Amino acid sequence: MALKPYLYEIPRLLRLCGPILVAQVAQTTMSFVDTVMAGQVSATDLAAVAVATSFWLPLILLVQGVIMALTPIISQLNGARRHGEVASAVHQGFWLTLLVTLPAMLALYYSPQALHWMNVEPLLAEKTAGYLHAILWGMPAYALYQVLRNFSEGLSHTLPTMLIGFLGLMVNIPANYVLIHGKFGMPALGGVGCGYASALVFWVMLIGMVIYTRRSPLLRPFMVFSTLSAPNWPQIGRLFRLGFPIALAIFCEVTLFTVVALLLAPFGAEIVAGHQIAINFSSIIFMIPLSLGMAMTIRVGHCLGEKQAERAKRISIAGIILGCLVALLTALATVWGRYWIGSLYTDNSQVLELAASLLLLASLYQISDSAQVIAAAALRGYKDTQTIFYITFVSFWLCGLPIGMVLGMTDWVVPSMGPHGFWIGFLAGLSIAAFSLIWRLRVIYARVEHNNRANLPLVDGM
Repeated sequence: MALKPYLYEIPRLLRLCGPILVAQVAQTTMSFVDTVMAGQVSATDLAAVAVATSFWLPLILLVQGVIMALTPIISQLNGARRHGEVASAVHQGFWLTLLVTLPAMLALYYSPQALHWMNVEPLLAEKTAGYLHAILWGMPAYALYQVLRNFSEGLSHTLPTMLIGFLGLMVNIPANYVLIHGKFGMPALGGVGCGYASALVFWVMLIGMVIYTRRSPLLRPFMVFSTLSAPNWPQIGRLFRLGFPIALAIFCEVTLFTVVALLLAPFGAEIVAGHQIAINFSSIIFMIPLSLGMAMTIRVGHCLGEKQAERAKRISIAGIILGCLVALLTALATVWGRYWIGSLYTDNSQVLELAASLLLLASLYQISDSAQVIAAAALRGYKDTQTIFYITFVSFWLCGLPIGMVLGMTDWVVPSMGPHGFWIGFLAGLSIAAFSLIWRLRVIYARVEHNNRANLPLVDGM
């Protein structure tokens, strides 16, 4: 296999990936700022933000997952030079967003009822409900921003993602300060103020993206805001069928970690803390393959639109190999610096020792996680999204979680391993997902090659 064509694709992937990665860092920093600034008020305010996030995050990721289907659609239209159809696709994305956001807002509004069923202490329940009802008003802005973001990224223009991410961070910090502590005549809202600040940030990001779209020489020619296409229900239905499996796959992964945290709760606070350190650090490292995967979706979709099936294949192979090599480096760094990493979170020796041992497993986890998320992103470029959900569900919930529960909570195979058992389950589930998704990619390669020879469409159109 000649390496040069594969190496040629790596700089283009990195150029697309860089701004996305910076935007992901900015988004993570906003969450970190919320946590720190709420914690300065009281432990209850900090807990309210944390509990509210566990309700808010899965719902907004469901909405975001549906909208992510727009990226491969736009990239394929752009690659095929069907520029006149781009605005209509974006408009159908707007209509679909409104349809999925409204029920999500209703679900978020009534979600605090679960706190009463869980017998959460009244003050914590009140602050959590206040945060959720505050951030609720930012959901439409966040969802519509994602439509414009996917439009821009589908055109291989990822710079606004970075710029708007920084804009959100710049607004988030002072808005938190004013609303949490009650400055400039505003009431002191504590942790609830983080919810209102986040809602404000989402609207600022949407307005910023609208202005950028209208003024950018690259985006303005598509005239997204010149007219608004009427709802095209068959087109909206196809967009939903493409995006909903993406949303379910993301939901499966997010809720898996939530369930494991709940299962570990009876083991004690120190066990949960050590587990949380390893999860938090892994989620930060995960931004690298996630950003690379987003770039992969764009490039694969674009090449398929150009009817360059062989190049799309090269890009996906190069991306997976690059992601695994980067993961190998981060894994080695994690092994080498595991005690130092743990010390950034805690000075409790027992928690630190547990976190360091879990970070050893996390180093292996990073390689499997990178392979599966990038392979899934390549499949999104091919518009093969249902398979991603099936593989994710089987790998995580029918394989990884049961393995983790057996090893972590029972003596059936070995003496109960506690959190280490669950992390072995994570590793098993991610490895199964990685192998299965890569196998599916091979099937897709063969199918696309057959379609190419038979002069059929390489992938299904929108």
